[in-house]
Amino acid sequence: MSGILNKLRGDNAPLPPAHPLRNILLAGLGGFCAIAVIALFANSLQAALVLGSFGASCVLVFGFPEAPFSQPRNVIAGHFISSLIGLLCLSLFGPVWWSVAIAVGLAIALMMATRTVHPPAGSNPVIVFLTQPAWDFLLTPTLAGAVILVLVALIYNNISREARYPKYW
Repeated sequence: MSGILNKLRGDNAPLPPAHPLRNILLAGLGGFCAIAVIALFANSLQAALVLGSFGASCVLVFGFPEAPFSQPRNVIAGHFISSLIGLLCLSLFGPVWWSVAIAVGLAIALMMATRTVHPPAGSNPVIVFLTQPAWDFLLTPTLAGAVILVLVALIYNNISREARYPKYW
């Protein structure tokens, strides 16, 4: 037991370096732009396009665009896979406590197996179980919202930064 308690102390590593103010402001503005565009489309089309998990996706896509978790395939496929697994588990097992746990675990495993891990998408099965949507949830908001977010990121990150986005497809 003391071995585990020792591990809980951590490695006593230093905090990561502070981000430059320019990067902080660009990341915040990028997140604002992406959610604004998604919400504007949602409002104009009178369709649900915004997921809570998209806010967390913005942290990665605009704050850490070079990270593997932030690449377009990870954002789009990660959200799609996780919502699909959530809908499947909800349909097969119903809205019971263990079913949502199975859904989250399977979503993580499938994202890892397909090399499309996007941590914010791990919350999609929980969102599915909380809202109990129909199967069209896969298209709107999941797929449409993720694609819009990536399109904004492609334009914004390539205009506002010197580095290329994405690193790979």
